Amino acid sequence: MPARTDTRQSARTTGRGTQTVTTIRGVCIFTGSRADYGPLRPVISAVANDRELDLSIIASGGHLIAQQGSTVDQIEADGFQVDETIDMVLASDNAVGVAKSFGLGMIGYADSIRRISPEILVVLGDRYEALAITICATLQRIPVAHIAGGEVTKGSIDDPIRNAITQLSSLHFVATEMARDRVVSMGAARWSVHNTGSPSIDTIKNLQFLPRDQLFASLEIQPKKDIFLITYHPVTADPHSGRAGIIGLVEALQKFPNVTSIFTESNIDDGGSEISELIHRFVSTNPEHAVLVKSLGQESYLSLLHASTAVIGNSSSGLSEAPALQTPTVNIGPRQSGRPRADSVIDCGTDAAEIEHAIRRATSPSNADILSRTKSPYGIGNAAKEIVSKLRSTDLSKLQRSFNIE
Repeated sequence: MPARTDTRQSARTTGRGTQTVTTIRGVCIFTGSRADYGPLRPVISAVANDRELDLSIIASGGHLIAQQGSTVDQIEADGFQVDETIDMVLASDNAVGVAKSFGLGMIGYADSIRRISPEILVVLGDRYEALAITICATLQRIPVAHIAGGEVTKGSIDDPIRNAITQLSSLHFVATEMARDRVVSMGAARWSVHNTGSPSIDTIKNLQFLPRDQLFASLEIQPKKDIFLITYHPVTADPHSGRAGIIGLVEALQKFPNVTSIFTESNIDDGGSEISELIHRFVSTNPEHAVLVKSLGQESYLSLLHASTAVIGNSSSGLSEAPALQTPTVNIGPRQSGRPRADSVIDCGTDAAEIEHAIRRATSPSNADILSRTKSPYGIGNAAKEIVSKLRSTDLSKLQRSFNIE
């Protein structure tokens, strides 16, 4: 199927009263959860501020779930218009429920793509919602730009989903040279794969962090001196390991009664409800040193990450954003196996004793020297500018030929 190459035109008036006709390229950005919205935010902002691009946004998945904080409201609070919202997550979070949610998503996304009719769709990451809309765009001959392809996460089912999105995409923005090599090895033309770094580092580079007093007043939390920021998600490739990890984590945290542990909600994936239930139970029985927040928003989350003594769990944020802020990471279990990591990341198993040992190592004074020299392996904070430049300038008629598998 040939790629669409139609464009939009906009007449603008110059200072002398004459008119010039400028070609406007429609860019639709999809976000399916708070997890992808964080790194997408600087890209969305850069597209919105580019006079040659016409932004539209589709929000879906966890953004529309109350348990996740109804984070579609945060997108609009950031000043962006959400053009379409697609509610597609079923109450069941087992494998069958996720597969059915995928199908519902495709029904809604097909109509949204048709109504918006963009010249190019932008997706990030490796979630099933992103795969569903990528398939819909492909069937409607809309080229797809994929951010964060070429990664490896051996502890989840994300790898085949991510690789499927890569194979369906025509333009690629990766975070490391290793990821670029992987995407090229899958058949993508070298000219179509750009190592921009992760746009999440852009946000850190440009953010004015909230003062500690203001941050905790806004969250209605009275923390102790030391803070653990904890995000723990299902391990979809090994649910048993995921359950063992959260059980080991809450047991290990009992050894740190003088630290405030701040949990964020788990993803709505296969096994997520059980993990969420165990977190809720721990928080409700330890109110003096544990608290749960549904969603923090990007500014508060990164400010909290900056203020924390350590970040603990199995989120990719511990491997990308935390090192950029020189906050130590305790990475539990296999979920992030295969991703590049800074020296500030301490990997451990799912046993409570292992987790406790890793926490003590991460927070020990001897770790301070390592932290002072830590840099994120995911770029320098210039990704959004580079991504938008390519979205504006790439010849879309070439994208249908961007894969060459022999």
